[in-house]
Amino acid sequence: MGADSNSAGHAPVATMPDDVDALLDAARYGDMEDVTSLATAGVPLDSRDEQGRTALHMAAANGHLNIVDYLIGKGVDVNTANAEKNTPLHWACLNGHVQVVHNLIVAGADASLLNSHERTPIDEAVGRGKLDVVDAINAAAAQVELSGTSMS
Repeated sequence: MGADSNSAGHAPVATMPDDVDALLDAARYGDMEDVTSLATAGVPLDSRDEQGRTALHMAAANGHLNIVDYLIGKGVDVNTANAEKNTPLHWACLNGHVQVVHNLIVAGADASLLNSHERTPIDEAVGRGKLDVVDAINAAAAQVELSGTSMS
């Protein structure tokens, strides 16, 4: 993998594929200690694997709210898309992680983005019968609107 830059404003760092895999695995399995250790060692938090997946994709897909919040706090792009144009919000909706969905939307995730199958995150939730996720999206959108910012 080439040089990546961390969204948090650090200078570009040459990242080895093993470092990226370790970061994504830590986020996938909810290992906050490894995520923070790798970040401290200079692995950019917005690093991508060969399929375009990021640590935020992995944490969102698996419902690891603490890691999602950490990554958001470090300034990673909440609307980053993988090779199939799925965002972390698509994956959180698909897997029914209500609080992750809420936090992503409040942080600026766009619920109207289409993936390569022409599906929005809401479509993914409805397709899996995750109607509580649709309620979470509506609640988060209302919260964002009340706070004076706009949701896409």
